[in-house]
Amino acid sequence: MKLETVRIDKPEEINFVLGQSHFIKTVEDIHEAMVQAVPGIKFGLGFCESSGECLVRWTGTDDEMIALAQKNAQALSAGHSFILFLGRGFYPINILNALKMVPEVCRIYCATANPVEVIIAETEQGRGILGVVDGLKTRGVEGEEGIAWRKGFLRMIGYKLG
Repeated sequence: MKLETVRIDKPEEINFVLGQSHFIKTVEDIHEAMVQAVPGIKFGLGFCESSGECLVRWTGTDDEMIALAQKNAQALSAGHSFILFLGRGFYPINILNALKMVPEVCRIYCATANPVEVIIAETEQGRGILGVVDGLKTRGVEGEEGIAWRKGFLRMIGYKLG
């Protein structure tokens, strides 16, 4: 067995979701879930088929996000994994529950705009995701100033009231 890391290649501000599913039907079902959850959403999806032709299957509503999804799915090449890139101004918090409700979705590894490294195991049979390194190492524990900043930030961006 060989272990390696694959860095997700994307613009800094772009959010994505990395997950695992179990069937080629995932591609169409995730597409339907995204457009029903957020009308007008811009996204691209890449799905690593793990039997038959073993292709990166894809869909989306935005050419730039589709290209990112295809490129990163190909780099991962991990069976039944999917990577969903959200266009600028779209966030995982708005689609994550809809995505988790897709019957084929088995697992969500991460949903983030952070830099991510995916830990991949490769055997004679194929490749699989062991986990992810999402963002940077923790630097300490927040104090009163950090608490005030967090609460203010969430209210400023409209995710909390008052």
